[in-house]
Amino acid sequence: MAEALALAQQAEAAEEVPVGALIVSPAGEVLGRGYNRTITDRDPTAHAEVVALREAARRLGNHRLVGCAAYVTLEPCAMCVGAFLQARIARLVFAASDPKAGAIHSVLALAAHPQLNHAFPVTAGIRAEEAGELLRRFFQRRRGAGPGV
Repeated sequence: MAEALALAQQAEAAEEVPVGALIVSPAGEVLGRGYNRTITDRDPTAHAEVVALREAARRLGNHRLVGCAAYVTLEPCAMCVGAFLQARIARLVFAASDPKAGAIHSVLALAAHPQLNHAFPVTAGIRAEEAGELLRRFFQRRRGAGPGV
């Protein structure tokens, strides 16, 4: 999670919402790294998780990331949980919950939906205070900058 938090800080430095993500192989090798790039890339799908998934899939040469784990600094949204399901991620570890858009337990519970053909275990709250504080500071600064930011 320390590396995911460092990636979140890179997002913040780029004036993106500070979220970082890693995709890790069953052997512990980091296959994909990502941080939010929606503004930088002008791409609404460039969430940290999707960026990391894309890199991992390219490295493995396969859209299925069977056995891999995802580490994310913020509870993933519905789009990102859907991408994890499509990639067949084996496990998710995340830091802070997202009461407005979290699709693991805060708003939706997609990872354990009984009608889906894949599910994965989730560990929540790892270094949640650090990740939450990074997000709180970012949004306090953004609100202080005035409208349109």
